[in-house]
Amino acid sequence: MNQTSDIPADKLMRLRPNRVVYDAPPPYSGKGRPRSHGAKFKLNDSSTWWTPDETSDVNDPEMERFSIRLWSNLHFQQSKTHGMNLIQVQRLDESGNPKHKPLWLGWVGLEMPTLSSFWQLYGRRFAIDHWYRFAKQRLHWTLPQLSTPEQCQKWSDLLPLMTWELWLARDVAADNPLPWQKKQTNLSPGRVAQSMGGVFAAIGTPAETPKPRGKSPGWPTGRIRLRRIRYPTVKKTTPRPKKEQPKSA
Repeated sequence: MNQTSDIPADKLMRLRPNRVVYDAPPPYSGKGRPRSHGAKFKLNDSSTWWTPDETSDVNDPEMERFSIRLWSNLHFQQSKTHGMNLIQVQRLDESGNPKHKPLWLGWVGLEMPTLSSFWQLYGRRFAIDHWYRFAKQRLHWTLPQLSTPEQCQKWSDLLPLMTWELWLARDVAADNPLPWQKKQTNLSPGRVAQSMGGVFAAIGTPAETPKPRGKSPGWPTGRIRLRRIRYPTVKKTTPRPKKEQPKSA
């Protein structure tokens, strides 16, 4: 929460069912240190819940019946100055009893959406997660070992453009399956990327032609050499267990 507090965007996140959040602290009584947290709200202990600020019932033809409850102005223990809205999404059976364990969501943003749309907004994360997997595995997002943060940012900016190119080329790319793959009529982004060689052969490429093989002309005379910026290596070590002190006789 603290790391993303300065980003002007709507953020919807899933919370672990055993998390603990806190209400806003009460007014200062004038004695002692002011309190940083209010009442404790345990997600897995209904006895700590108080009356929600807003409730809504949703009847969906595919997902059946939902009960959504909202508690406002709660915060984590580590981020007492950043409030959020806590949302509980509970699926119900025909009798109105809880059908599964509830889904807990936290929302922080600029404009609060309607309470009945939260479960639909969270459902979009599955498509986003698949894109992240595709970008890392097929488009090699994390493969280049770049030197500067600016280069990393430029490489990250190219990935959405590459994704759109694959989407636009899905109608002109011919399926080129590997020997163990079945043919497809509606090509997935991965299969389009697998067939982009034929597209590039037809339209050409803006890349320069390969340099001729032979002796290099060397560094141009008068050109200043700049040392490469070196950054410290980030090492993550596992803490060793402390040795037990021998007991004195």
